Amino acid sequence: MPDAVMIFAAGFGTRMGALTATRPKPLIEVGGRTLLDRTLDLAAHVPTRVVNAHYLGDQIARHLDGRDIRVVQEETLLDTGGGLKNAAPLLGPGPVFTMNADAVFAGPNPLHVLADAWQPDEMDALLLCVPPERAVGRAGGGDFTLAGDGRLSRGGPHVYTGVQIVKTDGLTGIDAEVFSLNVLWDRIAARDRLFGLTYPGRWADVGHPEGIAQAEAMLRP
Repeated sequence: MPDAVMIFAAGFGTRMGALTATRPKPLIEVGGRTLLDRTLDLAAHVPTRVVNAHYLGDQIARHLDGRDIRVVQEETLLDTGGGLKNAAPLLGPGPVFTMNADAVFAGPNPLHVLADAWQPDEMDALLLCVPPERAVGRAGGGDFTLAGDGRLSRGGPHVYTGVQIVKTDGLTGIDAEVFSLNVLWDRIAARDRLFGLTYPGRWADVGHPEGIAQAEAMLRP
């Protein structure tokens, strides 16, 4: 089972408008807690936790000061794939969890859901998805189609939640410094080893200002 998690917290958060003029998006609060702390709460049981930072990254470093969490400051924004590749020496050689620091979950811990379904002999990546009716604040269509055997293909109604288990050894074959995780997923899919899992709860995308109130409403009993 993965014993490391990579949390992506380096983006500019431009869709949040004035809310991210003086602070990074992961430090925006939802229900009295920052998005970053909510994400870290879900990963509290994972021994190795790594957070990348770029835009206003000094604020993220100060926020995490004194905690047993590694912060990787990116001088250049590396995107998700490049960020994971850059942090790989800190994460170790095995499969890792990755999480986006701008999502909120209502339901079971998504990392536990993934770990229970992880089958490393068959899978190189297992992405946690949610059907559109349980994707709160999501604008636009879905990302993937989930087949009966759990394999993923591009396009379709299922929305990627930003949480996965992935083997990182495939990153060494990608020469680019800045690239999306989509590059790695496409290579994994070509080997029929890209899988997905439906999250049984609800998920909120806090990528725009209205998403804050929507996520808070989702969390209320």
